Amino acid sequence: MSLQIVRDGAQKFCRAVDPSEFLNILDHLPTNRAGLRLKNIVGLSERLTKSSQIWNIAQKFLGRGALPVRAIYFDKSENNNWSLDWHQDRTIAVTERRDVDGFQNWTIKNNIQHVEPPFELLAGMITLRFHLDKVDSANAPLRIAPGSHKMGRIPEASYPSVVERCGERVCLADAGDVWVYHTPILHASSLASKPGRRRVLQVDYAARVLPNGLCWAGI
Repeated sequence: MSLQIVRDGAQKFCRAVDPSEFLNILDHLPTNRAGLRLKNIVGLSERLTKSSQIWNIAQKFLGRGALPVRAIYFDKSENNNWSLDWHQDRTIAVTERRDVDGFQNWTIKNNIQHVEPPFELLAGMITLRFHLDKVDSANAPLRIAPGSHKMGRIPEASYPSVVERCGERVCLADAGDVWVYHTPILHASSLASKPGRRRVLQVDYAARVLPNGLCWAGI
């Protein structure tokens, strides 16, 4: 049974992008990091914002106010192979730090200010993963716990029991496929057992204005 975003929290759009368009923009970036947060990359914004093919996918779920608010580039290969344990994405990128109730755990990542917002804000976001290479079962596909996006903020100690209850699905992809998932879904990625090039552009979208002068960092 194919995954559906309302029921399972994730859904695939086949051949939704031309990988060469994004590789021409991104392939000059460093290849030795597990995840590179992107800002002011020439040519990227117009491919992700209003009226673009990608934005048309985002607005299906968030409406016409959908806005790309953070982009991360993953370049996994034989020489740069890593894993991520089960986790929820809990931070957003903003332009500057401001003391606002409910926003905590401030950090700087790749010179971009990040903060953990109230969970209901994350629950209203979606994440798009653009696959620029084929991802089979041996090349570290995204793993998700279907339905976990409906469980709110999950304590880390409960991750194993939630995965046991929800089960696990792997998000295989051909180059050009786009996976859309609810940002808070419980997910993981293993080491590639037969590593090849696995380049993924991951973009968070939101349709909500931040409170009290906080501003999305954007892309």
